[in-house]
Amino acid sequence: MHPRTQRQKEILDYITLFIERHGYEPSYAQIARQLRVSSKATIAKHIEALERQGLLSRRRADGGFGLSLPFEEVGVDATCEVPLLGRIAAGAPLDAVDDREMVTIPRFLLGRVRPNRVYALRVAGDSMIDEHICDGDIALIENRTEARDGEIVVALVEGAGTTLKRLFRQGQEIELRPANSQVAPIRLHASQVAVQGIFRGLLRPAL
Repeated sequence: MHPRTQRQKEILDYITLFIERHGYEPSYAQIARQLRVSSKATIAKHIEALERQGLLSRRRADGGFGLSLPFEEVGVDATCEVPLLGRIAAGAPLDAVDDREMVTIPRFLLGRVRPNRVYALRVAGDSMIDEHICDGDIALIENRTEARDGEIVVALVEGAGTTLKRLFRQGQEIELRPANSQVAPIRLHASQVAVQGIFRGLLRPAL
C-alpha cells in the first residue's frame, strides 16, 4: 500500500530515512520543521491517516510510533553477507583494519536492521565478557553515528583507536563502560568520542 496523498508520502519518506540514519523516530516537531509546516496538529492528522492505512503503528503511550512496513519476513535458515572490517577492541582502544572480507550470518540476527547497514568486527580482548562478548567473537554492528545511553557502541576514541563499550553521557563527558569488573571505564570529554556503530548481535566462530 502507498500513501494516499503527496504530503503523507513526504512524511513517511522522512520518517523512514530518519529512522535509518538515527535508529529512533523523529518527533512531530522535527517532522513539522523538515516539511515547513507550522502546526504539529497537522502532522498528527497525517500520522493518524498513515496509521489507518497500516503504514505506521504507534507503540508507546507517549505518542511515539514505529514503522510497521516494510519488514522483511525471512525464514530461520535465511542468510546474508556482511563485510568484516577488521578488529575491534574489547579492552584498550585498537586501530581498526579494513580487510573487506565477507562473512555469512543468519539473517534473523539482524532483526529489522537491513543487511546493507551492517558490518562485522572481530573482537579482541575480554572487557565485555560479562555481556558474553568474548575474544575472537564476531560483533555485528549497525552503521550508525548516534546512540542512546546504555547502548553498546563502537567508539572512536580521541580520533585514534576504536573500542566496544556501553556508552553513558555524564554532562560534558562520556563514559565508555566495560562489562568486566577488572577493567576500568574510559571517561573522556564528549568531543573526544565519536560513535561509529551500534552493537546488534554476535557470531561465535566454531571451534
